[in-house]
Amino acid sequence: MSFNDNVQLDPSQVQDRRGGGRGGLIGGGIGGAVILLIATLLGVNPQLLEGLTGAGQEPQSQGTAPACQTGADADARLDCRITGTVNSLNAFWPAYLKDYGVQYPQPETVIFAEAVSTGCGNASSAVGPFYCPTDTTAYFDPGFFQELVDRFGSSGGPLAQEYVVAHEFGHHIQNVLGYLDRAQQDPQGPESGAVRVELQADCYAGLWVKHASTQPGPDGQPFLEPITQQDLNDALSAASAVGDDRIQEAATGQVSPESWTHGSSEQRQKWFYTGYQTGDINQCDTFAAATL
Repeated sequence: MSFNDNVQLDPSQVQDRRGGGRGGLIGGGIGGAVILLIATLLGVNPQLLEGLTGAGQEPQSQGTAPACQTGADADARLDCRITGTVNSLNAFWPAYLKDYGVQYPQPETVIFAEAVSTGCGNASSAVGPFYCPTDTTAYFDPGFFQELVDRFGSSGGPLAQEYVVAHEFGHHIQNVLGYLDRAQQDPQGPESGAVRVELQADCYAGLWVKHASTQPGPDGQPFLEPITQQDLNDALSAASAVGDDRIQEAATGQVSPESWTHGSSEQRQKWFYTGYQTGDINQCDTFAAATL
């Protein structure tokens, strides 16, 4: 899903903490990272991260990415694509939620490399993208998106990457609406609250995709061009790649639904597509669904 070339980006909505101090990575090499990814990918409870990522970090440099000025930059550079997606999400959700009488407090967004300090503790890149409800901030290491392709077999298309950003913003919407805590109350299993929280965030991501090419930005021009079938295939590929069943089988050779925290590949695709097909937040109520 490409950006309109001349649309103006607002890089001030994204902090760039790359180039600052780094904390220690999680021990155990690749195997340890994969195990943690199974538990946390695209929906970590960040409060569980404290103590897992080594000692505290040195202060990190903060700034924005001044090169990210237009949609053409977002098509050319991954960090600018994250910035453009954030801009689009921050334009879409306030207008959409206003119809339901809900105010949208704009979250913070941080791009980092290797490790980062958050309101929920220190985290390494091994946990994947995540949202911290304590500081209402979404965190992204751009290196993850290549991992998504190389390790998990996802398409590398733009909407595969934009879906990841939109999913984390989905957790912010859940935080605003009061759904996010249900993941902690019922943390694992194929019908658990945790799985329902993750699938709802997938649905919210699909909902944004439905409207992204028509929702105007501050300059009156939509951030994104109309979606193509290839774009949709890319997003569905990413949703499938991060299913609990697929990651478990790749890591251990077996599938254990009783330990699921995010849902199967089929479920993640289904709920993303539900949001995309309907464009209706009421259809994203995974907690009322008899079957997932």
